[in-house]
Amino acid sequence: MINETNTVKDQYRSSDNLSTRISIHDKYSTNKQGFGNWIFSNYKYATGCSILELGCGTGNMWIGRDEIVNASSRIVLSDFSEGMIDTAKDNLKSYDKIKYQVIDIQDIPYEDDSVDIVIGNMMLYHVPDLNKGLSEVRRVLKPGGTFYCATFGEHGIVEYLSKVLGKYGVTDNTNKIFTLQNGAGLLGGFFSDVERKDYIDSLAVTDVNDIVDYLYSLSSMTDLNQLDRDEIVAALTSQMKDGVLNIPKEYGMFVCRK
Repeated sequence: MINETNTVKDQYRSSDNLSTRISIHDKYSTNKQGFGNWIFSNYKYATGCSILELGCGTGNMWIGRDEIVNASSRIVLSDFSEGMIDTAKDNLKSYDKIKYQVIDIQDIPYEDDSVDIVIGNMMLYHVPDLNKGLSEVRRVLKPGGTFYCATFGEHGIVEYLSKVLGKYGVTDNTNKIFTLQNGAGLLGGFFSDVERKDYIDSLAVTDVNDIVDYLYSLSSMTDLNQLDRDEIVAALTSQMKDGVLNIPKEYGMFVCRK
């Protein structure tokens, strides 16, 4: 458990790796709505609501979200990483209303029944004691409050790329503690109503070098460090059709009510 925690801290000490992965989706996604826009389109909030985001990362998804920011009575963006908090503050410095805090989901420093909306996107699979984390989310949520948590599925980008590079000994070691496939069962022990929503998308990549950079940013693909970059580029290029590498994506979210 300590090793996993240290790995997460190292991976997210700064925003570099995360920014690399975000840029791939921004550049090559076929669904032009954008995952962040889709996520926000599913948020239901009332004037005067209180919002806590756990694992806010770079905070870039909040850029331009004036409506929800202005509607809230209190909004706190938090992360396990101080480096991410610093980046989020810089990205969102025009929003005086947003507050920032370093928080571990396993020990949320809030009173019981004190928050209307809790958000935990693309981060639950990093939590060492997920049951403890979900118990804390439920504890701080007000009765009738909502927990939104986006995650990935098990049949998306990494599964595809590990198959293409399988002959080089590359395997899919993605952390599957919390995915679209098993998330509902895990959440059902803490919330009375759990709804899964799927985001339909894929990647249409025209420069495989971008995908190689993406792969190197993944701690689950550390085997790549033993391979020659040119070999990886050649293997991926061989899968292109009409100059495009089509890669499946599997992302979505759960909407949970207390």
